[in-house]
Amino acid sequence: MHLYQLTYLEIIIRLVMAIIMGGAIGFEREYKSRPAGMRTHILVCVGATLLALIQEQITAQTVDFAQAQSKLMQILTADQTRIIAQIVSGIGFLGAGTIIMTKQTVKGLTTAASVWAVAAVGIALGSGLYVIAITGFVAIMLALAVISYLVPLPRIRRLQVEIENGEETVNYIQNFLKQQQILIEDLDLKITREAIKSERKYLIMFTLAVPKDIDEDKLVIELSNNEDILMIQIIE
Repeated sequence: MHLYQLTYLEIIIRLVMAIIMGGAIGFEREYKSRPAGMRTHILVCVGATLLALIQEQITAQTVDFAQAQSKLMQILTADQTRIIAQIVSGIGFLGAGTIIMTKQTVKGLTTAASVWAVAAVGIALGSGLYVIAITGFVAIMLALAVISYLVPLPRIRRLQVEIENGEETVNYIQNFLKQQQILIEDLDLKITREAIKSERKYLIMFTLAVPKDIDEDKLVIELSNNEDILMIQIIE
């Protein structure tokens, strides 16, 4: 067997670990209904692992060839970081696709970061750096699944309502949300066809930061008691 050459078992172990780790991180994202889910994270992790394996094998073949051809040893080179560097920059474009920007908020940054981080885990696995890969995987899972429970961060929700008596009803909703300590991060107002005719109906989308102790179903029920609110729903 040539120096540095991987066995089939080592390759299979690294790829299986990439599937398991990428799948676990992706499951957490998919469970929270984020743009990039289980399949995306598995593919990113496996893809990064494959490219790292390819880079390692290219380097091994170059070393073997240089040892066999001593006259060429001084001119043969193998950069072990070239393909890996392209993985890091390439994943940045993929992560950018998960980011959603509104007037006042940016969503998807955590998912974009998880895609980038899972690629790093894949690189570590493909390079045979198991301790780094496992430690990084544990750190990512702690950041995604545990810290959110330890630190009471608000949930971002979109509240869609159709109302009558525009300004008066909007003021009522804003005051109600303020009493519940719910922060309004964005407000998008659309005039429906009925509003053009009667000047009374409006469709409004609120982007809210809802504390974790707020019951969203109860919130909708209490708001719907107002006769000027014709339709109301929460969109995650």
